[in-house]
Amino acid sequence: MLALSRVQVTQLALIRELIEITGGAKILLENAGNIQDILPGASPKLTAILTDKSLIELAEREMEFIDKNGIRLICIGDDAYPYRLAECTDAPLVLHSMGNADLNAKHIVSIVGTRHASEYGKELCANFVADLARFVPDTLIISGLAYGIDICAHRSALKEGLPTIGVLAHGLDHIYPNSHRSTAKSMLENGGLLTEFMSGTNPFPQFFVQRNRIVAGMADATVVVESASKGGSLITASLANSYARDCFAFPGRTNDRYSQGCNELVSRNKAALITCAYDFVEAMNWDTATAKDATGIQTELFPELAQEEKTIISLLRENSDGLQVNQLTVALDIPISRLLPLLFEMEMKGLVKAVAGGCYRVTAL
Repeated sequence: MLALSRVQVTQLALIRELIEITGGAKILLENAGNIQDILPGASPKLTAILTDKSLIELAEREMEFIDKNGIRLICIGDDAYPYRLAECTDAPLVLHSMGNADLNAKHIVSIVGTRHASEYGKELCANFVADLARFVPDTLIISGLAYGIDICAHRSALKEGLPTIGVLAHGLDHIYPNSHRSTAKSMLENGGLLTEFMSGTNPFPQFFVQRNRIVAGMADATVVVESASKGGSLITASLANSYARDCFAFPGRTNDRYSQGCNELVSRNKAALITCAYDFVEAMNWDTATAKDATGIQTELFPELAQEEKTIISLLRENSDGLQVNQLTVALDIPISRLLPLLFEMEMKGLVKAVAGGCYRVTAL
């Protein structure tokens, strides 16, 4: 399988079909000289690829590198192979993995965006990950270890205790960019690094585009934080759409260069608009029972309340019919981006409940 992994992305679906027909990668290579009998009309180019003896030699050298460096080689069809990615016709035949992440975690989110992230974008990303860690603490965060939003997503995940995987556009014999080496090392302790490329593969521009299909294909959903009207994150969003995966985008001002891509995704119905993790979790309809267990939240009659929670409870007590979110944000002078996650947490604690008309009411208290 490792020898066959050198074929071009456009040939992957055909190679997977041939492996299935012949009964295995080894059998396919052993009968490569008779490929016309297996696949009538096979192109001379395909025949040349399959009969190239250097593929085996290269694979053998790579196996030495893998064994020496404690890398896990995961072939498509293995139980450890990401099942979401396997559903994609252009999924890699093999993945080179380091770290301890579960590639088939219950909840997986890819977070992507511009390499020229603004402070607004970094704050959005950090807050999104922090709130997601509270709501669904078993979430695996995936990104590309690049500058900007990617590295912000990884570092925010590490800070919040979420596992995070960096999908690389090169081999595991080095890290690009070099300035992210320390973060990559930390990710091996809670997450990991993943690539389809053999050692010695340099990060050429086309490989970044190629790796984006893994970022999109491995996840339940892709979240675009900031993006110009053109860029790799929009390619990832497009791939997510092509795989029938959910895609979300944070909006920005219309005259901000690095919000144009997100705004266009939303306006063209290529992504759903979100403003916080609450929007995302609600849209995904994820079961957040694990969040209760992980944080020790109890639906006690008189739990200890934070000051903001006390203020909200007090206000709702005074308005027994309930208040809408916009009424609450005005009365409390709390930004809606902060209020919605707060209400979500309070609802999970059993302090408030959402009722008809977009209103919230106090419960037992």
